[in-house]
Amino acid sequence: MSKPQNMRLDKLLANLGYGSRREIAMFANAGRFLLDGARIARVDERIALTPDLPARLTFYGEELDPLPGCVVMMHKPLGVTCSHKEAGTRVYSLLPDRWQRRDPAFSTVGRLDKDTSGLLLLTDDGAFLHNVISPKRNIAKKYRAKLDRPLRGDEAAIFAAGTLMLEGEKTPLLPAVLEGVSEREAVLTITEGRYHQVRRMFAAVGNHVVALHREAIGGLVLPEDLEPGEFMVLDDLAKAEIFA
Repeated sequence: MSKPQNMRLDKLLANLGYGSRREIAMFANAGRFLLDGARIARVDERIALTPDLPARLTFYGEELDPLPGCVVMMHKPLGVTCSHKEAGTRVYSLLPDRWQRRDPAFSTVGRLDKDTSGLLLLTDDGAFLHNVISPKRNIAKKYRAKLDRPLRGDEAAIFAAGTLMLEGEKTPLLPAVLEGVSEREAVLTITEGRYHQVRRMFAAVGNHVVALHREAIGGLVLPEDLEPGEFMVLDDLAKAEIFA
């Protein structure tokens, strides 16, 4: 078992968005932060970032926010963007205010466009992010698409062939799995993340996606009771399901 990382307490709390180091010291002196139920004598001391630390270190009686290395699963609603460059409401605004001041900041693990809902991952862990989006991993993403026109019947074979070329692309798509749900609804599983890929795939076979929802990444499935705009912090077991 690897030794847990340790960090100066004031640096940890500042990085988690609780305030500047000076403000952290003021909070600690006033007894707002408690460690194992006791006031903190020195905020410049180093502390081990063990899994039980959030329960041991409280702020106004509430458990500490998730430690660095946090992964969040969100049910992204329609009309919300993942990009800092697009106008409109961003997914980061759905997180608690303090979480938006964290350093390192949360980033989305890949993107869903404004008109796509469903499972979205956010993390402050760069290594985890790159592991998930790496082309070498070929992690499956499952989407439910509602279509403008009925399926023709040959789409599954075309998508599975690994020869479909999208307009403006120079390399064919990797094989994808299409499961028909009804004549105007299908579930598509892909292992790439090209720009608007699912919409462009259906466009290539003469159809148009009118609604798109991501249901799963790897073995991690969006819970039915997680409402649009809600999120949950993933434990190590849930994170492992992504790579299963």
